[in-house]
Amino acid sequence: MLTDYPASHHIPQLRQLWKIAFGDTDAFLDCFFRTAFSFDRCRCILDNDQPAAVLYWFDCTVENRKFAYIYAVATHPDFRNRGLCRKLMADTHAVLADRGYAGAILVPQKESLRTMYAGMGYRDCGGLNTVTCTAGKSPVSVCVIGIEEFARLRRQFLPAGSVIQENENLAFLSQQLQFYKGSDFLLSAYVEKDMLHGMELLGNSNAAPGIVTALDCSRGSFRTPGTAVPFAMFHSLEESCPVPCYFGFAFD
Repeated sequence: MLTDYPASHHIPQLRQLWKIAFGDTDAFLDCFFRTAFSFDRCRCILDNDQPAAVLYWFDCTVENRKFAYIYAVATHPDFRNRGLCRKLMADTHAVLADRGYAGAILVPQKESLRTMYAGMGYRDCGGLNTVTCTAGKSPVSVCVIGIEEFARLRRQFLPAGSVIQENENLAFLSQQLQFYKGSDFLLSAYVEKDMLHGMELLGNSNAAPGIVTALDCSRGSFRTPGTAVPFAMFHSLEESCPVPCYFGFAFD
């Protein structure tokens, strides 16, 4: 088996493995490979030139230090329980360190994965609170904004020491949700039927009911910085690695 970056002829196989592992649609995969994929931000274990395990990452920063948000770690069912995930993660950590990344960050989708990644040297860093509400009596002022304005404002609203996710992160997100601002808040969200799903609400969380009303929904659920629910985990790749205090955008 060979551990390496993928080549262009591996793309159909990578897409197929992703669908097997996560069940996402072709439309979702089209979006990812169009807006966020890069050959130099993907590592694979290849068996006879077939991807047996794969992971991807997005570039981000913490206190101006380069971090990797590791995403969509998957092993083909035919190769599971052979330690390939651990091998691929160790290889990726070495590659990232060699390329000057200070740390890596990821978001486990279930508790068993949190335990697994803890065994690879990851530890919790910050968390989330969830605000759920029904529509308020009065709407608040909300307007749609573009990627550049959102990125600029988000840096102002984020707690100190947060993970900064821009560039391909926001290009990918912008295909799936909308960016909004109000007088004292910043929101990234999508609407499903009459439910507003706030991937992240920064600033005044008390504005949530008025936001729901303004966007013509009856209910809303919002993620905000907090400590109620463990969320991201990080792994230091060098001694001077800063510890992230908050990570907001998990592409689940």
